[in-house]
Parts: sequence; structure tokens; C-alpha cells
Amino acid sequence: MPAATFSEILKLEDKLKKVRIPSELSDKASGMLERLRISLEYGGNLAEFDNIARYIDWIISLPWDKKIEENKDLLQVRKVLDSNHYGLTQIKERILEYLAVLILKRGIEEPKPALKSVLSRNLRAPILCLVGLVGTGKTTLAYSIAESLHRPFARIPFGGMGGAANLRGQSRIYPDSEPGLVVKSLKRVQAANPVFLLDETDRVSEESRSDIMGVLVELLDPEQNFAFLDHYIDFPIDLSQVLFIATANNTTNIATAVLDRLEIIQMPSYTDEEKIAIGKKHILPQALAESGLSKDAVRLDEAIWPKIVRPLGFDPGMRSLERTIYGICRKVARSTLEQKVKSVKIDSSNLSSFTPSW
Repeated sequence: MPAATFSEILKLEDKLKKVRIPSELSDKASGMLERLRISLEYGGNLAEFDNIARYIDWIISLPWDKKIEENKDLLQVRKVLDSNHYGLTQIKERILEYLAVLILKRGIEEPKPALKSVLSRNLRAPILCLVGLVGTGKTTLAYSIAESLHRPFARIPFGGMGGAANLRGQSRIYPDSEPGLVVKSLKRVQAANPVFLLDETDRVSEESRSDIMGVLVELLDPEQNFAFLDHYIDFPIDLSQVLFIATANNTTNIATAVLDRLEIIQMPSYTDEEKIAIGKKHILPQALAESGLSKDAVRLDEAIWPKIVRPLGFDPGMRSLERTIYGICRKVARSTLEQKVKSVKIDSSNLSSFTPSW
């Protein structure tokens, strides 16, 4: 066996000893290295070394028992939700009730894995599913929940997902196999108790829907997700501390078994008054900052806000308003450089110069 390869095996063994991973998994990895050592001594394939080295790098990089201290102050959670989202009073109330259940649930001593399936019926809280039209704030609300709890956040996109392997990974017997999005997200956030956003769960590909929904059931069911099996890692992973939040435009394409594990929260359409308030308080200041403009560079007359809100008629979400305001800021930024103006006041007389002519 080449000396370099022997040295690399020693380094992998040293890595295994320095990290805290489940003892059964550590024994499994040590056995793989021992078999590899024997195989290489008798002229084995070096490609197997690369596969095992990559596998060990994955298992030692996962946050098996690393938890982030979360915020349990509901008043602070409310402040974050109120600062990030205007209105949505009923939605916020339901979220606070849901989080209260989770916080109380975490206060109960964690049962041993063998008892979790029995006790989870009493401890479980339903998984939130934010359902609404495009632009109604589903994704940003999930971000705010993670921020308010001080938990790390990861988004797993389901739009166009082509198969269950995207979530669960592929077995190491296949060439170029790798873990699924769940394990990759855990590695990225480096915490066993993050917030995972399962985004656009209704938009998976038609031919793979049943397989993906089957994995979703395992992810969302407290009686199963404490031993989630990724085919690449090939060892049970405890996801019971993960806070899952799902989003969907509608529930038509979501399997009944998945819906049974979700608490649907319908996101309402925004009224014109709410859009104006959000535009003034949130979107315009953000657009000015991202355009490199001072906070006084754009002054919008009160009378033109209804025209900005409805350039083409009613829009249930905020996307059209965002595009319009960002477009105005880009035109002002250009004027700032070309005409050396410091601020621009926009009213009904010059609004057409700063918005598209439809």
C-alpha cells in the first residue's frame, strides 16, 4: 500500500476520533477504514478510498448533537414579526399560538428514541403550511419566524423537483452519489434545530409526486422523523428538533397524507391601504438603500401612491409594487449620475416619466 494512502487513512481515523458522532456510526466508519486498509494491502482499488473518504467527510460535518439556543420570549417574537410584516394580525396570532406550543413542548424532558413514537402523539404540534397567491409574503414570513426564534434558516425548493432522491439522496453504490437536500441543508446551517422552509410543495413534477410526497410524510411526521434515513448517509438522522414550515400556492397537488400532518394558514390578499403602508415603511427604504440612494433622494407625493399600487389593476401580492418602486429608484439613480440631482419629487405631473407606459 502506498505510504501516502496509509497516511491519509490515519488522518481519517484521527478525524473520527476528534468529532462527536453516534457511536454506532463511528464504529461503522472505523470498520470501513479497516476493510479498506486490508484491501489496499492486497492491491485493492484506490477509487474505494475516495468514496470512503468522501463519506467520512460528510458524516463528521453533520451537526448530530449541536443545537442553537433559541429565543423563548414570545413578546420578542411578536416584535420581530411586527417589524417585518405590516398587518396580517390573524396570521401572526396563529403563528404565536403555534410557537407557544413548540416552546412548551421543548420544555418537556426529551424522551429516549425508543419512547418518542409513543409520546409524540401527546407532544406533537402540527406543521405550519402557508398557502396563498404569489407575492403574499409566505417565504418572507418563514424567514421572520426563524429570525424571531434565533434559529438558523434553510430553504428547500420543491418547484420542479424531479424525484425523491433530491430529498433522500442516493445510495453510495451508484457513481457520483451524494446526500439529499435535507442532509445538505443540515450541513450548511450546522445546527440540529434549524428552521427548514419546504417551499412550493405543490409544484413538484407530476411523474414524481407520489414518491416525493412519501418522503414528505416521513419528514413531517414526529413519529417518523426522529429516524430519517438518507440513502447516502445510510444511518438514522434525528430531525425531531427541526422546525418545518411549508408553503404552497394551493393544496390541490398535495397528497392527503401530507395535508393530514399540516396546519393550513391561508395568506390573505393585501388591500390597497396595506400596500401603501408597506410601500412607505418597508419597500421604498429598502429600494433606496439597494440603489445606492440617500433616504431623501426620492419623495413621492401622497396623491400618486394609489397609481403606484395599481399600475395594471388589482394584484393580490406585493411583486408589482416592488417592481414599480425599484424601477423608480433606478431611474432616479441614473438622474443622480447624469444630471447631478440630489433629490427628486415625483407627483402626478411627472409620474409617467418614472413608470413604464403600459
